[in-house]
Amino acid sequence: MFKKFMSYYKPYKKLFFLDLFVAFIFAMCDLVYPMMTRELINESIPNQEMRMIGVFAVTLLVIFAIKYVCSYFMQYWGHVVGVRMQADMRRDIFLHLQKLPCSFFDRTKTGDVMSRIINDLMDISELAHHGPEDLFISGVMIIGSFLVLVNINVPLTLIIFAFIPLIFWFTWKKRDKMSKAFTASRVETGKVNAILENSIAGMRVSKSFCSKDKEVEKFQAGNNDFKNAREKAYKVMAEYFSGSTLCIDMLDYVCMIAGGLFTIKGIITFGDFMAYLLYIKMFTQPIKKLVNFMEQYQSGMTGYKRFTELMDELEETDKQDAKTLEKVEGEICFKNVSFKYEDEYILNQMDLTIPKGKMVALVGPSGGGKTTFCNLIPRFYEIDGGDIFIDGTSIYDLQLESLRSHIGIVSQEVFLFTGTIKENILYGNPNATDEEVVEAAKKAYIHEFVSGLPNGYDTYIGERGVKLSGGQKQRLSIARVFLKDPSILILDEATSALDNATEFMIKQAIDEVCKNRTTIVVAHRLSTIRNADEIVVLGKEGIEEIGSHDKLLEKEGLYKTLYEAQFEGLVS
Repeated sequence: MFKKFMSYYKPYKKLFFLDLFVAFIFAMCDLVYPMMTRELINESIPNQEMRMIGVFAVTLLVIFAIKYVCSYFMQYWGHVVGVRMQADMRRDIFLHLQKLPCSFFDRTKTGDVMSRIINDLMDISELAHHGPEDLFISGVMIIGSFLVLVNINVPLTLIIFAFIPLIFWFTWKKRDKMSKAFTASRVETGKVNAILENSIAGMRVSKSFCSKDKEVEKFQAGNNDFKNAREKAYKVMAEYFSGSTLCIDMLDYVCMIAGGLFTIKGIITFGDFMAYLLYIKMFTQPIKKLVNFMEQYQSGMTGYKRFTELMDELEETDKQDAKTLEKVEGEICFKNVSFKYEDEYILNQMDLTIPKGKMVALVGPSGGGKTTFCNLIPRFYEIDGGDIFIDGTSIYDLQLESLRSHIGIVSQEVFLFTGTIKENILYGNPNATDEEVVEAAKKAYIHEFVSGLPNGYDTYIGERGVKLSGGQKQRLSIARVFLKDPSILILDEATSALDNATEFMIKQAIDEVCKNRTTIVVAHRLSTIRNADEIVVLGKEGIEEIGSHDKLLEKEGLYKTLYEAQFEGLVS
């Protein structure tokens, strides 16, 4: 894990090492100041050497100017290294998310993923910048201070430095406790984000059902868990920092008492004593940096651990010798296909062939596997047995992107991206011209509506298309598929949100676009699929009936029961 973390420094190693070099210069400037003070007190002031005092005055100004430049560089470019690494990690995790299977998103809360991408990576960025820099400056200051003070007086230096192992022991002892506390805190942060994301997205539903109190109750429960986790984390931090502060104060105490005694005994001069005090004051700064570093390290590496957990999720993969699906005839064949969800089979050993260029409708009671059947063709989910073929080639022998590029899907739950109408239609074909976008909108019978808007196709539709009606959203998604012009169409309740008049118009457009291409239609309103070439009735036992509308009515089976119940208005 640490090796992978270090690899993110590689693109910025020149800037990173330059930052460390500047940090070294900064630390050396701090080491010079106490020596100058010692020289002033021991020599220049008692001997009234005005020239040397003037030299020191100019030298100090130069040192302060150098420190200013170094500080600016570290604060700006040091953070730039961290934020660039953060951006690289965010890029990698977003690209990784694009390759994860649908099953991952079924079991993972959106808010938790966002927490890992935003909150966790922010702490990783801070660690990436401050961690090495603070360690380096602290090392230079501690070693430099030790060497200078040893030259002044060895016994006093050893007495003072004897307390440093105690500080490191205390810091190391607390690290596991901090790691657990930070992990728990991050988990609860993800849960709160998930609750917030869910509640805000469903605000209209909440208002329509007057369920404000229920939502507040859910949020408060999550908020309390987060509060309790943070309180525990702060308790651990309080123990850590208060104990560390006591250890650092003991350094000042030992320096003052022992140094005072050494001065009284004449072992060191007053100037030496002042130098000790200044060095210890400077020395405590890197110690504090190391103390802060351990807290920052635990916070950052906890975030990085959660980052790697997400990055370790298995991606959708192609076979090594996967083929590119080029010219598609459109024959789809399910051979002994089984699929289960949580140990319950939705489809069990199904055999079905859909001839090329035909329209096949899937009907049946809810839970019969109609939508699951459709989701298996583009490999949104992996089957548990059997195989699926397109034009005689297993879909598992095809490149995923190639397979999905030939399949167009319009689902019952329309998802529109935040942006404009034109941007959403262009998802069907990002390289399409404006004329092609308009033509697709015309086929979906939404061009007239869009043309009447003040900004036309550049109209902003809000998050998830919130400014559009259900029917308008559905027609936009259909226009998107028209623009894609796929070889295989999957229409999963594609007209469910349309009124009767619009549905009639869309049906005409769908009939036109379905010519000479394979189409699978999932429909509850059986009147919409009367002209399908074949109707497949799915039930709990799998395929219960197959045939045309008229033939299935003649059989007087499940299809006729469903049709008559719907015709009589008993089923919506």
